[in-house]
Amino acid sequence: MQTDPQAVLITGLFGTGKSSVAIEIADVLEKRGFPYAVVDLDWLCWGWAGGAEGSEHRMMLANLVPVVANYLEAGVRYFILARSMRTPAELESLRSVLSMPLQVVELLVPFSEIERRLALDVTAARRDDLRDAETWLAAGEGVDLGDISVTNDRSLRDVASDILGRLGWAEPDDHRAAGEQ
Repeated sequence: MQTDPQAVLITGLFGTGKSSVAIEIADVLEKRGFPYAVVDLDWLCWGWAGGAEGSEHRMMLANLVPVVANYLEAGVRYFILARSMRTPAELESLRSVLSMPLQVVELLVPFSEIERRLALDVTAARRDDLRDAETWLAAGEGVDLGDISVTNDRSLRDVASDILGRLGWAEPDDHRAAGEQ
């Protein structure tokens, strides 16, 4: 088993399934006995303190540093992070605060599917996410940031296993080896 800490960022436009895939990856790792942590980076910066440009991202980075340190001290070696990254500079700033290698997996979903998924959530925030996804796409932002691209058009378990196999963290069909059918 890998002993040096490493991280994966699951990224993609709003509505591509980042959090769901991250949770599924965690389930596979747990069943294999791998020491992991899942951190939805949105939760580390969900707030508003005046809206200065970039303040949300800076808050997320500042909060992530002690969270990672606490998990490392507890023995975690596999970090699964989830968040939409807008630009290469945002991604680079994330890499700069992590004390471990980071691989980036971009989830790909057709925009029509993103619209369908986000329409199912009645909150105003999801309507904002849909608008932001469309704006980002038009500006060429939030895309083509991954080291690995994976289409999220299968079961969550299949997507998670595919990602784990590509990362070299686990065999693609390891959930069957762990007693799942």
